[in-house]
Amino acid sequence: MSRRVVRQSKFRHVFGQAAKADQAYEDIRVSKVTWDSAFCAVNPKFLAIIVEAGGGGAFIVLPLAKTGRVDKNYPLVTGHTAPVLDIDWCPHNDNVIASASDDTTIMVWQIPDYTPVRSITEPIITLEGHSKRVGILSWHPTARNVLLSAGGDNVIIIWNVGTGEVLLSLDDMHPDVIHSVCWNTNGSLLATTCKDKTLRIIDPRKGQVVANNFEEPVALQEMDTSNGVLLPFYDPDSSIVYLCGKGDSSIRYFEITEEPPFVHYLNTFSSKEPQRGMGFMPKRGLDVSKCEIARFYKLHERKCEPIVMTVPRKSDLFQDDLYPDTPGPEPALEADEWLSGQDADPVLISLRDGYVPPKHRELRVTKRNILDVRPPSGPRRSQSASNAPLSQHTLETLLEEIKALREQVQAQEQRITSLENMLCELVDGTD
Repeated sequence: MSRRVVRQSKFRHVFGQAAKADQAYEDIRVSKVTWDSAFCAVNPKFLAIIVEAGGGGAFIVLPLAKTGRVDKNYPLVTGHTAPVLDIDWCPHNDNVIASASDDTTIMVWQIPDYTPVRSITEPIITLEGHSKRVGILSWHPTARNVLLSAGGDNVIIIWNVGTGEVLLSLDDMHPDVIHSVCWNTNGSLLATTCKDKTLRIIDPRKGQVVANNFEEPVALQEMDTSNGVLLPFYDPDSSIVYLCGKGDSSIRYFEITEEPPFVHYLNTFSSKEPQRGMGFMPKRGLDVSKCEIARFYKLHERKCEPIVMTVPRKSDLFQDDLYPDTPGPEPALEADEWLSGQDADPVLISLRDGYVPPKHRELRVTKRNILDVRPPSGPRRSQSASNAPLSQHTLETLLEEIKALREQVQAQEQRITSLENMLCELVDGTD
């Protein structure tokens, strides 16, 4: 008799476990909009969930530690005039999140570390450029303030959130509705799927499709026959892909290897209730002391339940083989560097001592002066007047005025920060 050779892998025994009841987030009115996004986004500080809201679109942001029953009057992030369809945390600033809506706009929000008293209604910036609903958002993995959006107009727009400008618009690549968009590791290429059943690899800066209509797949994995949307999550550190079926009640996971048969089924985590959506924690937000290699946030109709994937180990020591250096919160490039053609891999950090999120960092938007790019309206000045050099006295007066205004703005910002800190102390004192 021949003995079956068992494939060696440290991930063969990965198992999933739902968090205890007191670690879930209860009484959340999860959105009922029929859209294919995950409806949930999470980072090491916050959990964000798209919720039902009258008179427009909204999502709720909770500190990770605020588990249990959520007060029905808990402040929301609300400003869209139609349902929110997708949300995505900035990978380089844990206090910044973008939202996309049926109202054709994208809004970028600054979330404070303290719990606000009222709903957040003023975004840092509103990005307008799509002609139909915007249903897909994805931040660039290595360049600061670069955000991708895709809409029902079959257009992909890449923005510089720091200035509010459109960096690139890819408007002739997809003949039908775009279903998903994903960056590669260094953000040099995009992979998209479309209603025309074609997978495209796109170089966005060249505006070219560099590969599509692939030949035979390297591996074919038969799934169940349900017609729900599959939400894939890939962890490059472990080479594991997790497939979560929307409307399904299971998470299937597979290890990807470089040798045939390339895709190896590991296991399935199943629970009783179907998932309405799913959030996936970045690796830096995991508990390395418990050998967590993935953590999901599963949306039910009225709650969110964490699900932890763990590799069973007996040792209490840091497991180097499970936790290679992983992308941290620092960008590797500025937006204009990336646009000019530069590429850079993510800036990696070690998880040996665990990860502590940095304190609140504000995103500042500097809009380009519209007068720099457009001729002034109104009656045109004479040639001699418009070209006349400013006197030294006039220049000095303008510079003094600018300096005084800057000092005034800085004083007001310090005053705002002081009031926010006082408010935070008052709120903490009444908890």
